[in-house]
Amino acid sequence: AVEDKRRSGTLLHHFGIQTPMLNYHAHNESVITSELLSRLARGDSIALISDAGTPLISDPGFPLVAQARAHGYSVIPIPGACAAIAALSAAGLPTHAFTFYGFLPAKRSERLAQLHALATQPNTMIFYEAPHRLHGLLADMLEVFGNEQPVVVARELTKLYESFYTGCLQQVAERVRHELTKPKGELVVMVGGIPENKQPTIDDAAYRMIQALCHDLPPKRLSKVISKVFDVPSKQVYALILRCKEQG
Repeated sequence: AVEDKRRSGTLLHHFGIQTPMLNYHAHNESVITSELLSRLARGDSIALISDAGTPLISDPGFPLVAQARAHGYSVIPIPGACAAIAALSAAGLPTHAFTFYGFLPAKRSERLAQLHALATQPNTMIFYEAPHRLHGLLADMLEVFGNEQPVVVARELTKLYESFYTGCLQQVAERVRHELTKPKGELVVMVGGIPENKQPTIDDAAYRMIQALCHDLPPKRLSKVISKVFDVPSKQVYALILRCKEQG
């Protein structure tokens, strides 16, 4: 079961493997999963291959693995390249706690909302991004996280032109803008979290006001009011408001 017969075919041909291939991708997962489960019921063995990296990690395969396990079939991982882990291991950012978010929404308003919700995240954050959206993502991160947040952009991992862009957000955004005018291939963007000792403190009065007003006022307007009244950074207040709204 392959994401793209043309790409996987190159790998299989190199090793002289003539096993039949079946396309399995994001647009046909529901239909093909049923067919593959039927094959498992007949006693077949199935290998799941993604174009690059590890299946299910921002790649197809979740319905198949979940349903195969639910039906009692063995699911056996074959360790291989995973862009998120490979990039993190060489990034120089904290690795004791990290959170993988995959691709953020393509729509800017939705992407900004998610970034605002992560403004106080203490863990290292890992994102995937398409080349044509990289500059926009870094610009949005600058707006939400600020100039000094540490960031690492990794591209072409394990390939000839592998490169890492490291530094604060301002530095990396400028370097990428000049050196990667037309980036190719998917990228890994990693952002350092805010350490616990640097997390902003919001007193009980401010928090109660957020809880009372978060459903009545727009988040941006409320964050400005709270920030002004209680003298706390507006981006951290904004993130707390979004969490309060999610909690109902």
